[in-house]
Amino acid sequence: MERNELIEQNLRLVHACAHRFQGKGIEYDDLYAAGCVGLVKAVDKFDEGLGYKLSTYAVPVILGEIRQLFRTGGSVKLSRSLQELSVRAKGLCEAYRAEHDREMKITELAEQLGVDAYRAAEALNAARTTISLSSDSDEESGIEIPVPSPEEALTEKLSLRQAISTLSEEERSLIELRYFGHKTQQETAEQLGTTQVQISRREKKILLKMRAMLI
Repeated sequence: MERNELIEQNLRLVHACAHRFQGKGIEYDDLYAAGCVGLVKAVDKFDEGLGYKLSTYAVPVILGEIRQLFRTGGSVKLSRSLQELSVRAKGLCEAYRAEHDREMKITELAEQLGVDAYRAAEALNAARTTISLSSDSDEESGIEIPVPSPEEALTEKLSLRQAISTLSEEERSLIELRYFGHKTQQETAEQLGTTQVQISRREKKILLKMRAMLI
């Protein structure tokens, strides 16, 4: 499958990831623009030989780009060339919307700018405009509020899996027994050779650690 086709087919992952951070202080369009940068990075670096799907690899990369916005307070240092490109991107998107009554896709914007999709996503991110580069041609312009979707559920599952993978073997065993094996704290304690009180304390600490990773 071609690069541009992969990007277009996975734009809904970006929407799903951006939706997780909506209402946390940064405009949705800014979250989406940053997520587009992450998607293009993921597509470019993805190796099918690793044996898992693009979505599994892309979601953490997309989330990483969005979280970077919060670490920098939503501000991004721009080079002069990127500033100029972002102005062109804004103008092209506005003209295209007026002529075709729909938003440009990232790949279409890249073609018009004469750059690759990653550079176009950067320009979109820098423009900070209410542009929705959706894969659906009949969507209205402006801020796009995603509805719950399978992709959103997938991002939650992949993020949770990533958080669990960072735990120690002992911590993973506790979480798997409690939340996947549906064991009580007493049953978990018996299986792990400890007490219910210790399980309760350790579980609280582990959940706090995982919650910090998922914010």
